Amino acid sequence: MRAKMGSAAVRAAKAVNYRGAGTVEFLVDENRNFYFLEMNTRIQVEHPVTEMITGLDLVRLQFQIANGAKLPFSQEQIQRRGHAIECRIYAEDPENDFLPSPGKLHLVSMPHIPGVRVDSGIESGLEVSTFYDPILCKVIAWGENREAARKRMILALRETVVLGVSTPISLLLEILNHQAFIEWETHTGFLEEHGFLQKFRPGKDLPPEVLLAAAVYQPRKSMASGGKALSSTPWAEIGSWKIGG
Repeated sequence: MRAKMGSAAVRAAKAVNYRGAGTVEFLVDENRNFYFLEMNTRIQVEHPVTEMITGLDLVRLQFQIANGAKLPFSQEQIQRRGHAIECRIYAEDPENDFLPSPGKLHLVSMPHIPGVRVDSGIESGLEVSTFYDPILCKVIAWGENREAARKRMILALRETVVLGVSTPISLLLEILNHQAFIEWETHTGFLEEHGFLQKFRPGKDLPPEVLLAAAVYQPRKSMASGGKALSSTPWAEIGSWKIGG
């Protein structure tokens, strides 16, 4: 199937005289028939996966081709080794329909694990606005096989810290640990079938300490002030109480 997909992708690229890095995507049905989905005429966000299992630098090759050079190898010379998984870390909130989550990055700490690559353009103190793509970084894990790559990705995400905005790291960890994902039973309805969309949806039960903190913080109203909150700061609202452990 890989060979047939590759052949179809080459024919599609040749049909439009395409030169450069690009990706042809297909959908596969339960009988392993594949169907054309789209062609991305650019370097893909997932290109590190290809680079991790082939040892090629696709970005460098893209520049060389654009400069008139020929590919320095044939298809038959490309060797694939192992398996790679990529997770995108977005400034988005899975509990709010995956809407963007702008704000200041108070702390950013990336994993340093053999076999793990991080493509990132963020650092602590950076302000994430609403005017650009919300992707913050990509974490790519390599392994001798899919299971090894999966376990290494779990370790990497556990060491990935991004504070200040919402990210899907918790969701990604749950997916990676889900038995259906472990057994390769993934499809376009995976999140919905296994309840991920319901679990990461507003309205789920909150821990009692969160509800208590919200109740304590809730600004009091006063008829004398026209029904407006007396203060917008928790320190003025909670009197002799202190916010602590």
